[in-house]
Amino acid sequence: MSSPNIHPAAPGHLPPFITAPGETDYLMVAMAVLLLVAILTVGVIFFRLHTLPERMAHKSQKLQFEIVAVLGLLALFTHIHLFWVAGLLLALIDLPDFSGLFGRMAHALERIAGSTPRRGGGATTEPPDPSDSQEMPTDHGAEQHGRKKEPTHA
Repeated sequence: MSSPNIHPAAPGHLPPFITAPGETDYLMVAMAVLLLVAILTVGVIFFRLHTLPERMAHKSQKLQFEIVAVLGLLALFTHIHLFWVAGLLLALIDLPDFSGLFGRMAHALERIAGSTPRRGGGATTEPPDPSDSQEMPTDHGAEQHGRKKEPTHA
């Protein structure tokens, strides 16, 4: 590696990572690539670990998943790790599904109240259609006005 441009104070034998002026420094290029790969790898591992509660809660109910996702975003943007821990604990706990139970209760209450359910899930206050019920409708108003009730044929 003896070069005519070598400094007189330099030793006779230089290590291979020291390059002559104007040549490519291969060690610096290799370290730059290694640093870039290391940063990307650590970032991917961090985000995979950060989304762990969301991936765990993905199989659960929609509301529970959304709460865990919001806690994960809060932890990411505020750097308060308690939100991440709360999201992880909520993802680990299997909450019971009350939606089916409440839906059946609401349907039963609609039948008791005599209202017809709307498509959106709410109830109207319209009287029930007599053809929908299994019982024969009684016409008390016709008997009170002196009219006879006409027989219906089923």
